[in-house]
Amino acid sequence: MSRIGRLPISLPEGVKVAVEDGAICVEGPKGRLRTELPEGIEVKTEGKVLRLVRGNDERRVKALHGLARKLVANMVAGVSRGFSRVLEINGVGYRAEVKGAELHLALGFSHPVVVSLPAGVTATVERQTLITLHGADRQVLGEVAAKIRGLRPPEPYKGKGIKYQAEVIRRKAGKAVGAAGSS
Repeated sequence: MSRIGRLPISLPEGVKVAVEDGAICVEGPKGRLRTELPEGIEVKTEGKVLRLVRGNDERRVKALHGLARKLVANMVAGVSRGFSRVLEINGVGYRAEVKGAELHLALGFSHPVVVSLPAGVTATVERQTLITLHGADRQVLGEVAAKIRGLRPPEPYKGKGIKYQAEVIRRKAGKAVGAAGSS
């Protein structure tokens, strides 16, 4: 049996769960999320604890057991606490600002880059170089963060670009270093 799949999911205060037609809906203070459950996996509710149980031991169902449990656990955490991702902008003249549901970025291009944020994702900018994204859906939040990072990924020579806060950029020596030793 899946070690991750058999772990219980505890429900915090204010979180409601409803199972309907092979899908699970989780509602809490930060929003409402819904996802389809894979065939062969059922949700059992025991008071304030959820358990995901598989109906048979087919290879496909066994493979999806842990995934389904983690997706439901992320939904519960998202509607109760929420998730956040922090991006740093490095580079002279690079900056960001939030205008409504849009993120305006100056990234060294001839034009400002405008990223419209999907419903459920909000952004705050501190010091014009630190973008914090908040949302209840972890998957959508990660996709938005990756899309923003992909606009100007960090380059290895000077480290200019957009990176995740915990990301470490491996720096390369420039061509001047190699040329000095060859004479």
